[in-house]
Amino acid sequence: MNRIMGMSFLIAAVLPMAVLSCSDVNGESDSSAGERHMTVQERVEIDHDTERFSVEVEANFEFKVESQVEWLGFDKVEGSKVWFTAQTNRNRDSRLGKIRFTDPSDKYFYKEVRVSQKGSPEQPVSLSLADRNATAETKALYANLWDIASRGFMFGHHDDLWYGRYWYNEQGKSDTKAVCGDYPAVFSVDFGAIMDNRYNDAENAIRRRVILEAYDRGEVITACCHLNNPHTGGDSWDNSSNEVVKSILTEGHATRTKYLQWLDRCADFANNLKGADGKLIPVIFRPYHEHTQTWSWWGSKCTTEDEFIRFWRFTVEYLRDTKGVRNFIYAVSPQMDEVYNDAKSRLTFRWPGDDYVDFIGMDCYHYSWKQAFKSNLEAISEVSREKMKPCGVTETGPEGFDWKDYWTNHILQSAAGSRVSLIVMWRNKYVGNNESDRHFYSVYPGHPSEDDFRTMYDDPRTFFSKDLPDMYTMPDGYAVN
Repeated sequence: MNRIMGMSFLIAAVLPMAVLSCSDVNGESDSSAGERHMTVQERVEIDHDTERFSVEVEANFEFKVESQVEWLGFDKVEGSKVWFTAQTNRNRDSRLGKIRFTDPSDKYFYKEVRVSQKGSPEQPVSLSLADRNATAETKALYANLWDIASRGFMFGHHDDLWYGRYWYNEQGKSDTKAVCGDYPAVFSVDFGAIMDNRYNDAENAIRRRVILEAYDRGEVITACCHLNNPHTGGDSWDNSSNEVVKSILTEGHATRTKYLQWLDRCADFANNLKGADGKLIPVIFRPYHEHTQTWSWWGSKCTTEDEFIRFWRFTVEYLRDTKGVRNFIYAVSPQMDEVYNDAKSRLTFRWPGDDYVDFIGMDCYHYSWKQAFKSNLEAISEVSREKMKPCGVTETGPEGFDWKDYWTNHILQSAAGSRVSLIVMWRNKYVGNNESDRHFYSVYPGHPSEDDFRTMYDDPRTFFSKDLPDMYTMPDGYAVN
């Protein structure tokens, strides 16, 4: 990464007593220590792919935790355990890291834990795409989506390159860049208007231009589809009929004929979407998002489970097999706004099948309910590991928020210990001088959270445009089928 910084955290901890192996690096210091005492676990050994581990600590004072290497990071404290995250070791050789526990009032008093991590096995990480004939760049992006989650997450923003709160269609501008000096790593965009009856809108030329600019900088593209209702003529939110998907799945139906034209436009756009390198631009394509909800014509109110699954598979097969689209990574994105008793089941609600889903997303508008965000991040990480498919937050953000510490307190703290490739904020609507319009979900110049956003930007766990590896070249140790 371009921004490397040591991580240190002050822990207000009076941890329970425990019989531990004590590493007294410095001895019990001098008499000024008084009744101060600390014991820590002497050493920890972890496997090459360990993501979280704990260290036993006993102390009766506030201590500071400092990771001495980039690949180890602090997570949280639970009782006598201090939890850390570890990046996957892709090298053949093992490596050694140190974690230092320090008394902030006495820099000469510290104790260290040695963490040894095994090297990676000879067998490469094997991943599978719904399209086994996907382009080399698409397969490389897929592997990098999995790999980057072991080190942190990519920050993204919907329509960030197209407009911001106070500007519209000014090439090179970005609310994110205006605050931190860097573009988002992920550019989110909507394909709905290139597919349905809005396909001749002038804004589609802008949409294409900003996608090309993002790719040429090495950034990642993801696309949702707020498609109009092909059966009633209404918009995405027209859930007045439960015949829409049923009609699309019916041979010879007029709605099916119309919808196939829409998919043809999507395929034409994708098959002609090429960067300055002349190569097709990979897209994380997430149609029929938030299907757990009732608001859309493809959602839970208007479709049965069987209809939705058949609709999803029909779409993948038509784009992949009939139209020859080779640059899509297919992503589901259920709505996950609350704390759920069985979050993993909600994430796989109406699951189309492992052979038809590549990326597990979630749209999580948790607002101020931080526990909802964190618990769903933990759940999606588990499903990701179980299915060996990368995952991430495809939409989030509290509308019109004014919290100064949102980025460190809600995003960074919630993501600690989870394994997600990306966290994407929803859009900042262009409002000009209309300050009463509070439809924004991310930072912009003048927002109260500017300083906190820059703190998040400086954190080594966050990836912005300048931090990205070559996302379109296959990383070492991976095989994608």
